[in-house]
Amino acid sequence: MESHHPFAMPYFFALLLLLGSGLAASTVHAAEIDASLRQPIAAGKSVEVIIEFETNHERPGIPPNLSFESKVATVVAQLRAAAMNAQADALSLLRKGGIEHRPFWIVNAIWARVDSATLEQLAALPEVRRINANPTLRQQLPPALPTASRVPNAIEWGVQRVGAPALWARGIRGQGVVVAGQDTGYQWDHPALRSAYRGWNGSVADHNYHWHDAIHALINGGSNVCGLDSTAPCDDDGHGSHTMGSMVGDDGAANQIGVAPAARWIGCRNMENGDGTPATYLECLQWFLAPTDLAGNNPDPGRAPHVINNSWGCPPSEGCTTVGILEEAVDNLRTAGILVVVSAGNSGSGCGSINTAPGPYPSSFTVGASDSNDLIAGFSSRGPATVDGVSFILKPDISGPGVSIRSSVRGGSYGTKNGTSMAGPHVAGAAALLMSAEPRLRGNPEAVEALLRASARPQLSAQSCGGFLGSLVPNAVFGHGIVHAERAVALIGPLFSDGFETGPTAR
Repeated sequence: MESHHPFAMPYFFALLLLLGSGLAASTVHAAEIDASLRQPIAAGKSVEVIIEFETNHERPGIPPNLSFESKVATVVAQLRAAAMNAQADALSLLRKGGIEHRPFWIVNAIWARVDSATLEQLAALPEVRRINANPTLRQQLPPALPTASRVPNAIEWGVQRVGAPALWARGIRGQGVVVAGQDTGYQWDHPALRSAYRGWNGSVADHNYHWHDAIHALINGGSNVCGLDSTAPCDDDGHGSHTMGSMVGDDGAANQIGVAPAARWIGCRNMENGDGTPATYLECLQWFLAPTDLAGNNPDPGRAPHVINNSWGCPPSEGCTTVGILEEAVDNLRTAGILVVVSAGNSGSGCGSINTAPGPYPSSFTVGASDSNDLIAGFSSRGPATVDGVSFILKPDISGPGVSIRSSVRGGSYGTKNGTSMAGPHVAGAAALLMSAEPRLRGNPEAVEALLRASARPQLSAQSCGGFLGSLVPNAVFGHGIVHAERAVALIGPLFSDGFETGPTAR
């Protein structure tokens, strides 16, 4: 952890505050300021920042035996109260100055666009812990494969490989479960996605509480086919629609592309033409915890999803490290009972290449990519998870189909892509099938993860990484193996008979 003592801060803003104050050094507070902000501020530019506030850094306290809805509501209430208390003076300062800003409560932070004078005023507030840059992050989105490979296969190979059709035959199709995704957006009326969209009742669409757009300005200039603050789900790239298709897609005919076709989905756009920032990712994570209407008002924790798929990454080089606000957000979602599924990244095949948030986080369920022969994809990032060059925990947790995956894309058509972005949705869909088979698993991410790990088809590897031998399971290449929903459902009875219970039946 960084020191917060003013003399330990190397940044020139802290020095200016100390030199400009008539107070004794022992009574002066100056928050740590990201060094990358020096040059633009010195040049007289305004900068986007994320202001972090002092907290006790403990997860919200949850009484035992709460339903999923009550658990989410309790976490939301505690987080909102903490943010309201800590942020009052900073919000007053920003409002009086007419400064563009956006407060968060999923973590105790505010996004703002500030000049040098305002930055110094904020840093001087005793409750401000650190001021970070909010850089634009270019995602390496998987390209589409050649058109010749886009041939319908009725039930796609990845869906078959995870054992979904056998559960469908038993009536377990994801009903009763809500999945969510934050990505480049989604084409809600795609033939394979419309029937599963929670905002569609079969005749009309209502996007309130089912869709949020975190893109309020063009991040890198130019234009965007979805515009800004879109009031209906829209995909400006096609990547998001592809990931959602692997979770729930089914056109009722020849395109059975999704693992849990009876689950309902909601979505948030966190990237603009493939570019995101820590603030856009954070905004979507917060919206999932308490979805709002299209105006961003009237948050309702009762509409939170059971599982979130995250096929994106925020690299340490851009300020996202394991000790940071995105990790706190993922921790708080897990505490609320929401399973957070994360793609491991496409930086393989070297060891220690799972180094992009939120992949390394302990609270993330991190997924590598396998092919149709159950071999690990060469691009799939390997563990153990690393941050700033230091390895610390076994990742990935599990692997799933991620090579030559055919799914829905923007424009109502279908395309084939490679990537751990494609593997994560297969695991999220498998989790939805589990929660559909056993309602007690909704709001119980620990139990879902335990079942998916225990039931995964074990895979060995010739590659050993960071002390994790490829000749053993789990290993740092496949994790616990390749996800298999049918095997996982078979373990539900033994799991609960052993007393694994964290609450009553959820919705």
